[in-house]
Amino acid sequence: MVSPNYKIRAMSRDEINIAVDWAASEGWNPGLYDADCFYAADPEGFLVGELNNVPVATISAVKYGETFGFLGFYIVKPDYRGQGYGIQIWNTALKRLSGRNIGLDGVVAQQSNYKKSGFGFAYRNIRYEGVSGGSPAKNPEIIDLSQLHFDAVEAYDRPFFPDNRAQFLKSWLNQPESIALGIMQQGKLSGYGMIRVCRSGYKIGPLFADSPELAEALFVALKSGGKPGMPIYLDVPEMNRDAVALAENHNMKLVFETARMYTGAFPDLPLDRLFGVTTFELG
Repeated sequence: MVSPNYKIRAMSRDEINIAVDWAASEGWNPGLYDADCFYAADPEGFLVGELNNVPVATISAVKYGETFGFLGFYIVKPDYRGQGYGIQIWNTALKRLSGRNIGLDGVVAQQSNYKKSGFGFAYRNIRYEGVSGGSPAKNPEIIDLSQLHFDAVEAYDRPFFPDNRAQFLKSWLNQPESIALGIMQQGKLSGYGMIRVCRSGYKIGPLFADSPELAEALFVALKSGGKPGMPIYLDVPEMNRDAVALAENHNMKLVFETARMYTGAFPDLPLDRLFGVTTFELG
């Protein structure tokens, strides 16, 4: 039975660091500057469960636009698992997103539990690990993304996500120790990607492009942007065979997987152009 001293409330910005630290302990390897971007997405979307004023559970329930929500950071401290604290904060998060199509990236062990809460399996996302470095070919079509007006980037990004995420994206693309690149074709943006520093090495995400060749050019340019010889990660939707081939052609190894799941109809996203997921925590 859950203690009456268990309280669930919204986190402050600084308290989101708790969830990020716990995620690191779980081996999820968050980015060093993720918390600011997550808070920008939805300042009231991060919940903590406290027992006698001590945090024992976290979850994020972030609202995007009017129709979509995404769950992440669903973590209960190991000593408090199996005692009902998790399901209570889970239900609070679902209630916050009531009436929306809700997405998540679920770890394998929890997928059956998510199905009981009404989530349907859409596809697997696979995390690949490789090594940073290399020299990209000189390509005048690859530009620093900051050269473009944000509206142009946001317009390109829009089809890849079920609802408006402009606030999150603006913060995400401007975090410290990151590189965001675009690739131009006939004067218009035809793909973009970003690499950011994480607790271990780097992650590339998002990586969107209009063709496998453009994705390859961006990937090579981003991979060379970090310190050489560091771990580098790319999360790809398994349904995009060209994305899987991109990772495998660069000798990247599968190290982790999640199930992308939704409570409503699966959004009609252009997965054939989605070569790298932005983040498992916020979609």
